Amino acid sequence: MIKKVNQKNGDELSILGFGCMRLPSRGGMIDEPRAIALIRNAIDQGVNYLDTAYIYHGGKSESLLGKALADGYREKVKIATKLPTYLVNSLEGAKKIMDTQFARLRTDIIDYYLMHMLTDLAMFEKMKSLGVMDYVEELKRKDSIKNIGFSFHGGKTDFEDIIKAYPWDFCQIQYNYLDENRQATSSGLMLASSLGIPVIIMEPLRGGRLVNSLPKEVLSAFKKYHPDRSPAEWGLRWLWNHKEINVVLSGMSDEAQVEENIKIAGSAREDSLTEKELDIFEEVKGIMNSKTKVPCTACGYCLPCPYGVNIPGCFSSYNDRYLLNDRKTRWQYIQNLGALSAQTAFASQCKECGKCEKHCPQNIEIRKELKNVSREMEGPLLRPALKVARKFLRIKKQEK
Repeated sequence: MIKKVNQKNGDELSILGFGCMRLPSRGGMIDEPRAIALIRNAIDQGVNYLDTAYIYHGGKSESLLGKALADGYREKVKIATKLPTYLVNSLEGAKKIMDTQFARLRTDIIDYYLMHMLTDLAMFEKMKSLGVMDYVEELKRKDSIKNIGFSFHGGKTDFEDIIKAYPWDFCQIQYNYLDENRQATSSGLMLASSLGIPVIIMEPLRGGRLVNSLPKEVLSAFKKYHPDRSPAEWGLRWLWNHKEINVVLSGMSDEAQVEENIKIAGSAREDSLTEKELDIFEEVKGIMNSKTKVPCTACGYCLPCPYGVNIPGCFSSYNDRYLLNDRKTRWQYIQNLGALSAQTAFASQCKECGKCEKHCPQNIEIRKELKNVSREMEGPLLRPALKVARKFLRIKKQEK
């Protein structure tokens, strides 16, 4: 297992991390014996970064990981877990959640602690105003928490705002060869690297959709060059080719995935892809781009929208719905564009002022396409459902 040194603290981290969000299940519950064996097998083969969260598997993932790390395994790994910022409305509430996490994980130390699912700066500012960040820093001074970071699910500009707003120890972003121009984007990855902030990658294969839902032309392009290399290997090798990436998380749910990913992680070094292999990726991305509904490159020239629409984010989710036949895109659209934030950024907020179209290098009919996005991705129940959810979570709309 190849390891890379965390440039901020000197930790030697396995380039493959175990994501505990898709553990094997049976009858709707985690299959505990199998999941524990899976995690321990990965650790025995060199994986030493384990990622979980308060909400994973309905709150059972942290507890399962705590059990898996008994019998001497805790000392072999670094644990990462996350504070669900969208559920936190008071410092006491945050403390209660954190106490629960330490108990579930059966540990006095959390090595990597994240503000979970930040989508904009306002979510982070809320944690500051409640005193949560001060408390987490206090735990860090006591060595109960070793590193403070965040996981991100928003747009490029929001990522830049958040990463510059605090001296983060690390960050976690969604990134893969399809997402170079989505969410944090490749420029966000480079920004984090330039600031000396370690980067953890989530969704390297889009939850398996870059394995099981690829167009046949893409599969043919991969297979023609290397018949024995799986789509998963292509995707992981593309990520590990980046020197800016510290750890790639994989939500491994069966023994075959563990074995394949560990095998790849034993030889996938940075800057190791050949010129021909990089050409294959360009061919693949060209095929996938040709199948998108809206030819948006997420350059951001259309922003800021006077009415708060995250135009590239809207088009990204809309394209995924068709390109990967992804049934989860509507929820991801709602989540990433502000369901849990003080300010939403949905397509339906467009007032058709046309300012964006004057700056679009692709000459996209943005107003027309946003109507299509709103019709496909939102539906008539979005606003009533949001109102109920935001009231429950006590999220106040931010006035512009």
